[in-house]
Amino acid sequence: MSGHSKFANIRAKKEKNDAAKGKAFTVIGREIAVAVKEGGPNPDSNAKLRDVIAKAKANNMPNDTIERGIKKAAGNLESVNYVYNTYEGYGPAGTAIIVKTLTDNKNRTAANVRSAFTKGGGNVGTTGCVSYMFDEKGQIIIDKEECDMDADDLMMIALDAGAEDFSEEEDSFEIITSPDSCSAVREELEKQGIAMVSAEVTMIPQNYVSVTDEEDLKKLQRILDLLDEDDDVQDVYTNCEDM
Repeated sequence: MSGHSKFANIRAKKEKNDAAKGKAFTVIGREIAVAVKEGGPNPDSNAKLRDVIAKAKANNMPNDTIERGIKKAAGNLESVNYVYNTYEGYGPAGTAIIVKTLTDNKNRTAANVRSAFTKGGGNVGTTGCVSYMFDEKGQIIIDKEECDMDADDLMMIALDAGAEDFSEEEDSFEIITSPDSCSAVREELEKQGIAMVSAEVTMIPQNYVSVTDEEDLKKLQRILDLLDEDDDVQDVYTNCEDM
């Protein structure tokens, strides 16, 4: 889940239990299969596959697991039938939620997403009902403890590579790009030997809302937990700053 305290949320997600890690590997495995089907198994000529491999490595997926996934997808192209879908809706207290999925069964996924919203007192809306509250951006997070480079030098590398914005927080650096420039900026940082916590296209709320009622927060967390547990769900975004 992407939220307000970006670095803390990403780090917490990576430190979750083995079940959560297994879910992340399942999602990334599907993304590898789709990328190979669309552009072939060679990452040198398949930018989308390069992006997924970078995501896999950021999530500590072993190299042999990545390679097996690529070979399996290349040998079974006809069996790859995953499709992307996005759902939008409202959680308790009017919070906005966007759910991105990758599935081989749209009916199953739609039912599971609706069930998660319902169990947490929310509801799925129509396409576009909340996405206008978010900006689609490339977002790169760098852990300060893992980066020896001066902030100004790092900023200039990012901006020269095509980044839109650079900010320094207490424990991390954040680089914002257009969705189309995220890969180029990430690859330039990789060339410079800069380790990244994450580098992905995400949905950033234009404004965050605070939910003060404890019961509403519990219900919202219920929705997010159920969605995070679903293997068909890739990413979940909310504009609640308290999560």
